[in-house]
Amino acid sequence: MSDLFEHPWFSGLFGDADADAIWSPDRSLTHMLAFEAAYSRGLGAVGLVPPDQAQAAAEWIEEATLDPVVLHAGTVQDGLPIPALVRSLKAEAGFLAGAIHTGTTSQDVMDTALAITLRETSDLLSDRLTRLVDQLEQLKAIHGSNTIMGRTRMQAALPITVDHRLETWIAPLSDHLTRLTQIRPRVECVQMGGPVGDGQTLGAQNREMAAFLAKSLNLPLPDRCWHVTRDGLADYAGLLSLISSSIGKIGQDISLMAQQGVDEIKLKAGGGSSAMPHKQNPILAELLVTLARYNATQLPGMHHALLHEQERSGSAWALEWMILPNMAKTTARSLSAAVTVCTQITSIGEGRK
Repeated sequence: MSDLFEHPWFSGLFGDADADAIWSPDRSLTHMLAFEAAYSRGLGAVGLVPPDQAQAAAEWIEEATLDPVVLHAGTVQDGLPIPALVRSLKAEAGFLAGAIHTGTTSQDVMDTALAITLRETSDLLSDRLTRLVDQLEQLKAIHGSNTIMGRTRMQAALPITVDHRLETWIAPLSDHLTRLTQIRPRVECVQMGGPVGDGQTLGAQNREMAAFLAKSLNLPLPDRCWHVTRDGLADYAGLLSLISSSIGKIGQDISLMAQQGVDEIKLKAGGGSSAMPHKQNPILAELLVTLARYNATQLPGMHHALLHEQERSGSAWALEWMILPNMAKTTARSLSAAVTVCTQITSIGEGRK
């Protein structure tokens, strides 16, 4: 079975159009070209090429149309798309070629493009977390004083208010919003290390160039190159798993509360059965559990991707490419599905007698 996020019919359940757009190849290419254009202008700003040549090169890049077939073939040959991208940009640039990519490296381009992608992802997640918390607060206001059975180890314990159950759903989401705000400067930052990460190809101008890029692309300026220091990305992946796991808890609780015979929650929509038409399956609540478990299984892979040898790794870096996008899309989908589930709840518990 092919990738469920893009599958012709399973994508209706697992896919997320907004997240797919953020992580799309076209959007990534736009970010890489934005880096290259800003870098060309930066070469002029720091005095390494004439300013008019730098500006002309940047405009050349901004107007460039790149052939995906060329990037595909280049990636097969070089292990990443940037060498082919740079060759294409320089092929007909004439005297402008010296103001294109000179002194930087493929990882500077791709990591900075990733930082822009993560900025867009974080904006999306922050908005959806806020919406989900608002939806749950509305449920508290409507149903919070009702009573349900508190359960420990899935056995009836003591009666509790719906408010108490909902608080266990809301509290971690609010914490994740804080965590997301805190981690963003660590991962949404410009990359400018040059071929071996020490900036030697630009010398004294390397830091000035990094600052120029940060300002041009509206990204934080880190205090060092992070070519092989990927702990920020691993932490970000950990936060993605935390978010989806907290939402998975909501989905699991709803699935249990909706069981026939328990009937502590009512949903106005559910999935049908091909063999048992009397059933209404809590499909989206179950999806929240699946997505949480998926992200939890991917997280160790991001920890393996921390092991970059010496000044750059091909294998560890490529592993990161395979894992992080799907973790981000999974988290985005879990949030949108959770918001939808909350709108489907018509009652929780019983009023006090």
